[in-house]
Amino acid sequence: MTSSLQNEEKNTGETPVKLETFTYTSDEGWSVKTFPQLDSEQTLVLIFAAPEMIQDLSPIKELSQHYPKSKIIGCSSAGEIAGSFIHDKSLSVAIVRFKNTPLKIIKSNITNMEESLNVGKQLAQELKRDDLKGILVLSDGLLVNGSELVKGLNLESNENVVITGGLAGDGDRFKETWIIFNGEILKNTIAAVGFYGDNIQIGFSSRGGWDVFGPERYITRAKKNILYELDGQPALKLYKDYLGERAAELPSSGLLFPLAIRQDQTDTKQLVRTILAINEEDQSLIFAGDVPTGYLAQLMRANFDRLIDSAGKAGEIVAKKLSNDKAAPILSIAISCIGRRLLLGERTEEEIEAVLESLPVDTQQIGFYSYGELSPTIQGTCDLHNQTMTLTTLSEK
Repeated sequence: MTSSLQNEEKNTGETPVKLETFTYTSDEGWSVKTFPQLDSEQTLVLIFAAPEMIQDLSPIKELSQHYPKSKIIGCSSAGEIAGSFIHDKSLSVAIVRFKNTPLKIIKSNITNMEESLNVGKQLAQELKRDDLKGILVLSDGLLVNGSELVKGLNLESNENVVITGGLAGDGDRFKETWIIFNGEILKNTIAAVGFYGDNIQIGFSSRGGWDVFGPERYITRAKKNILYELDGQPALKLYKDYLGERAAELPSSGLLFPLAIRQDQTDTKQLVRTILAINEEDQSLIFAGDVPTGYLAQLMRANFDRLIDSAGKAGEIVAKKLSNDKAAPILSIAISCIGRRLLLGERTEEEIEAVLESLPVDTQQIGFYSYGELSPTIQGTCDLHNQTMTLTTLSEK
């Protein structure tokens, strides 16, 4: 990806925010000859990294040494997004220097899923201030219950605070994920950055594009993110019946058939849940977020064109919320689900292209393929999503 430093200031009052995006690959090295001179207390360095990069941390260390004052945050991925392209075995980097937006980054350890709610509350409490406008969360992708994490964040946040983010990835292996925090590589960790003041502009949206099929069933026995029974039948057995030959590939094949859940028949907002693991002994399915007892659940499958169209729709929703200040650089952070990538295959870049085409010209984009996406759907409080294209845009008035 070619880098482009937008709107070089002619004097100190002209451009509120300065932005540059670039990449690193083991074969080609950095896509820029020199790092942009944007280090400051109000600079955010975002890094989305291939899991293999943990074997050679020198590029990440190089970045952190060049930006000693900046707030550096990132995570491992299941594919790195750079512009309208998807890479593997790479780093996708954005350097954003805000002029009038104070930043704060924090982290917390997590050792099991039961801690997710309290960790979410703790993170939100540490970031809380009257002028807090948004929180971007990057979390361990395997030890966390994403919906409990979100619930904790929402409990301790003002309803006007925009909360977005994603769960780190490990390709399609589901073995180990990690977080980048000020140049350190941390496992079993959740990190967040808070954005403060009246000048920051944060856009968001999340869209799916899946088709439901088969009967809608009641969740008759579940505990948080563990599903035991649907309509009184063992959940894993029922799921295997639907998957047929693909049942042998569980849990990875479960990404192709997520679950849509809603509270009751009057609830128009469906949440999507993806399988993280299975338990043959008790015939249960372990999901990335809660599947409450009493909810309705229905299987989903892919409609390729609708998946791509929904990504473009996510971009259109964000574009409508953005200001008309055409001089202000815009960073788009695209977080999409590994399940979408596995399904779309060679067509995956079409959804990234659809997003960029729907955003203002010259928007710069990075992102990653995740194990879960955090965002309000269109408005309201944050939810955990699976199998969606979720966008966060950052700019300054």
